[in-house]
Amino acid sequence: MSVVAVFNQKGGVGKTTTSLNLLAALAQRGRFPLGIDLDPQSHLTLSCGIKSLPSSDTVYAFYSENKPLSQLMRELPSGAHIIPAHMELFKVDSLYGRNPNITSQLKRGLTQELLPDEMIPVVIDCSPMLGVLSLNAVFAAQRLLIPVSADYLSMQGVNRLDAALRVLEKPLGKRIDRRIVVTRFDSRRRLSYDIYDKLREHYGKDLCETRIAETVSLAESPVHGRDVFTFAPHGQGAKDYNALAEELIGSGFFNPA
Repeated sequence: MSVVAVFNQKGGVGKTTTSLNLLAALAQRGRFPLGIDLDPQSHLTLSCGIKSLPSSDTVYAFYSENKPLSQLMRELPSGAHIIPAHMELFKVDSLYGRNPNITSQLKRGLTQELLPDEMIPVVIDCSPMLGVLSLNAVFAAQRLLIPVSADYLSMQGVNRLDAALRVLEKPLGKRIDRRIVVTRFDSRRRLSYDIYDKLREHYGKDLCETRIAETVSLAESPVHGRDVFTFAPHGQGAKDYNALAEELIGSGFFNPA
């Protein structure tokens, strides 16, 4: 089992878009991935066309009722599965934040239920806030994928996130393997190239070669509850996420740890 958390403390960087389309790309390759929506805003859930679920049918029940993750999985038309989110997840920090074991709860759940199937890639869409839920994702994940939009403030945000991850690595006793992917890349703007070059200079091989272009299809597909491969299969967005999936798979990013 490989577990990848898609995380950035800054919103609007294409985090959910990346989670949605990587799940679809992995499903196209017969990998039957599982997506976990750990964001109380439930954007990944909504982007998959799932609406109006009771909290007992979402990942909130895993925290509030110890409901098995396998009972919360839903199959998507792409062949991927998702464990949906609910706005009740906002309560997790206040209700369970003082429990010393809470940060490892998701890791325990995944290990107990999914570890025997080493072929399942798990993609966790994180909240853009470093709290209990995001720590659950980071502690459960073997690797992090960090989307960064091609703008100055987003670049500053990834530098702060990198510093935060170095602090978290101390109790983990290891370096968290991570890749940075530039999103919302506009080839008409010199700034997009400047941001990419500065990230390459600072992060080297941790930066993905693939850049995700700013396209209408990527913005519109979630509105229709579809991934970009079914919404606009011949568009630039589909080409870019197909290339990103190939790059990550080729580098072993989705291999079991």
